[in-house]
Amino acid sequence: MIFCEETASAALYSELIALSEDWESEQSCHGYRKNEASDIDGNRIFTVRENGLLIGYLFGHNEKAKQASSVTAEGAVCFEVEELYVRPEYRSRGIGSSLFRYAEERIKDADFIMVGTATKNYKAILHFYIEELGMDFWSARLFKKIR
Repeated sequence: MIFCEETASAALYSELIALSEDWESEQSCHGYRKNEASDIDGNRIFTVRENGLLIGYLFGHNEKAKQASSVTAEGAVCFEVEELYVRPEYRSRGIGSSLFRYAEERIKDADFIMVGTATKNYKAILHFYIEELGMDFWSARLFKKIR
């Protein structure tokens, strides 16, 4: 497997959008919809490939905190992970963890990495980010449909 940071191109966007269509069809996240090029524009893109096939990606961008919070100081730079996806047939092999760590090693211009998720499988995602990747829990936003 080859991990790398890739430069935006029409071919890469096409691959990312195709994988996001697969993600959308899984219906594993509340409200997830496939990407358009505008969703990817301006992000750093980290990928993992096997024999040239894109099997996973992580993309995100830096954001500067406008005000202090319980976690960050005003002006702190956070790398906000927009998406992390691995093809279903490659999951549970440590590929997502390796991709995250690969990106983490290369993000030198941020103080924190932040992730938000709308997954329907919160137990698995908390295990992945907290237990496997060593992230800390900051906040939660919960919902209950009443109509």
